[in-house]
Amino acid sequence: MVHTYKKPILFWHFLRDFFWMGIGSFLAALSIRIFLLPNNLIDGGIVGIALILGRLFGDQLVSYFLIALNVPFIYLAFRYIRRTFVIHMTIAVILFAGFLILLQKVPPFFGDTLEIIVFGGAILGVGAGLIIRNGGCLDGTEIMGIIINRKMGFTVGQVVLIANIFIFGAYGWIFKDWHIALQSLMTYIVAFKMIDLVIVGLDELKSVLIISSKPHDLAKVIMSELGLGLTFLHGKGGFSGASREIIFIIVERLDLAELKEIILREDPQVFMAIENLHEVVAGRQATHVPYRKRIRKKGFKRLVYE
Repeated sequence: MVHTYKKPILFWHFLRDFFWMGIGSFLAALSIRIFLLPNNLIDGGIVGIALILGRLFGDQLVSYFLIALNVPFIYLAFRYIRRTFVIHMTIAVILFAGFLILLQKVPPFFGDTLEIIVFGGAILGVGAGLIIRNGGCLDGTEIMGIIINRKMGFTVGQVVLIANIFIFGAYGWIFKDWHIALQSLMTYIVAFKMIDLVIVGLDELKSVLIISSKPHDLAKVIMSELGLGLTFLHGKGGFSGASREIIFIIVERLDLAELKEIILREDPQVFMAIENLHEVVAGRQATHVPYRKRIRKKGFKRLVYE
């Protein structure tokens, strides 16, 4: 018997992704039409190259340049990444290009340079962040970065950074105006930070590994005073070969200082390793994910391990 009960879930999942990519594409196109193009600013990557060509040959052609420049990268994504990503990227590029055409008559914004950089970059970053968060992509340089990373070892961030240095440098050289190149770079930085904010969110999470001589006593104090749960990991000393239990905790940034204070108070000889967490995902039926319920303690809401 063939079970098809997962198909509606998959359909609604894709529909939700395309809805948010549509919102993101609209915001990104709105930012370019209102803030960037009228003030001769560009973004990084393929969008930046399309904007440079648009300034050379006509703003009305930006959408067509964007699609044409992304076609080779869509093919590379099909060959080297995965087909679902290709579908998301293709739809995101088409939506973005379509909104750029529809918004050609939107009145531009001319104002202070700082206002243009901050608001234009922020709106562009929110739009691009929504697209990336839901599986899409507008920038073919990221595809190139993934492929080069697999073949040559350079990180995706390094490849994108080098590509953008050439793009912004070429923009200043072509039009003999380094002011617009530097202003475009600042707009890109604002957009980049907003992309991170949209993808990661406002809550900063930290993972903490704790190696202590009295892990169970320390765990009781952490759970009772902070309302945090935790997980024990089994480890073994590299030199001594002695078995020991390691405490693993996920904690919000605002609770981190208090957590460290409690740990050092209870065990001054403790060893802690603290890392930034990009994202924590827990399925609906997950029972082993400890950081997913909020309780009230001392008048504040805290995330608690279960």
